[in-house]
Amino acid sequence: MDRNVVHKTNSFYWDTKGNDFLKAIVLPYYGAFISEEKHQLFGDISGKKLLEIGCGSGQSLLYQAERNPSELWAVDISKRQIEKAAELLKAKDLSARLICSPMEKECGIPLDYFDFVYSIYAIGWTTDLEGTFSRIGSYLKKGAVFIFSWSHPIHRCIASDNGTFTFKKRYFDENWYPVAVDEGELLLADRKLSTYVNALAKAGFVIEQMIEKTDDEIMQTLDDHSDMAKRAKVFPVTFVIKARKL
Repeated sequence: MDRNVVHKTNSFYWDTKGNDFLKAIVLPYYGAFISEEKHQLFGDISGKKLLEIGCGSGQSLLYQAERNPSELWAVDISKRQIEKAAELLKAKDLSARLICSPMEKECGIPLDYFDFVYSIYAIGWTTDLEGTFSRIGSYLKKGAVFIFSWSHPIHRCIASDNGTFTFKKRYFDENWYPVAVDEGELLLADRKLSTYVNALAKAGFVIEQMIEKTDDEIMQTLDDHSDMAKRAKVFPVTFVIKARKL
């Protein structure tokens, strides 16, 4: 599929119908039932320079801003989401350098500059995974860290019907397809885990940690009986990767 069509479709959705935020996919949560507070992938970020890829309405930026980084930057494809992020931070007397651009494109972000680049449920929207990882690597200092989460590809392959799970699509199918959300439409592609791992290696990263196991304690605390919780008890619905630039 033409990447310009993907960008146009997805940016239009986030500009017009995008949710303010989805509670499970902003920090301190990496996705359904996986949290930074338990896994401590960032550690102490005080005095560090951070860049978020796909900041949405700024909820994860707010979480990071309250932990005393020296600089906070973010990029998002949606002008409206960037505006929401700026409003959210301003209301808390906080700030970040916000850039409206597809993550795949050069947009004035400094090179060899950041201690952390992170992305919470946004990296999968890229139309050029290898190019995006290479670009992210160029933003990071040597030895710096890239952390991202996304929907687990197995989760996207499985349909549920009265507690029975069946495959609805091939795990190996990475083609883009339309998804109806909130009376709008997004375009999505489900990449294999190996696609992410190999793209990271090609971009000069080494993986330090990968998380795909559901946190049972979070589910018990929330007493969640949703379809997502039922899925998460059987197979991974989210994966998180922490990688370091060589």
